[in-house]
Amino acid sequence: MPYELVIFDNDGVLVDSEPLSNRVLAEYLTELGYPTTVEDSYRDFMGSAAHRIHDVIAERYDGAKLPDGFDELFHARVFAAFADELTAVRGAETLLKELRQRSVPYCLASSAHHTWIRTALDLTGLRGHLAEERIFSAQDVGVGKPAPDLFLHAARTLGADPARCLVLEDSVNGVLAARAAGMDVYGYTALTDPAKLLAAGATGLIADLAEVPALLG
Repeated sequence: MPYELVIFDNDGVLVDSEPLSNRVLAEYLTELGYPTTVEDSYRDFMGSAAHRIHDVIAERYDGAKLPDGFDELFHARVFAAFADELTAVRGAETLLKELRQRSVPYCLASSAHHTWIRTALDLTGLRGHLAEERIFSAQDVGVGKPAPDLFLHAARTLGADPARCLVLEDSVNGVLAARAAGMDVYGYTALTDPAKLLAAGATGLIADLAEVPALLG
């Protein structure tokens, strides 16, 4: 059955931002007195909306609250790192061009804020491959992954049947969200243990974006 819509996660799937953002987050939380390694950050926050950082710190440190302006300063630090180091994931631009040439509908659905998404797309040169109406953020629905709301919102907005959507995700939370939305989801294994993606319900795995066209028939 042909897919009506391909849905991309952004961080870690289209843009190689996860190493940078998790490094910055680990450093910042450690500065604030909440010791965090990069590995901790991947485990606890990858694929989640920004509010999860606040939730985890409160849970682990007896209701502790991060300082006012935390999100803004975190984003500023990440954007500075992005400006110096961010690149597109290998094969991302080639894949988006091929999907367009084949008239395969696609969109982006990320737990990140709209500003974060667009900053990353602009810096990597991918912005021109994604029309504004095909960029979706957890801000649009008020809840991030692993809730299915974001994916369902994207499919509904673009007139696609969730059962005929293919999601490309690199995080456990993203896989859980896609499966909860009733969508096929392939786990991208560049940064995440394949066994964890499969345990979360991934339909299959890919190690390279060049594998995606074969999934479309």
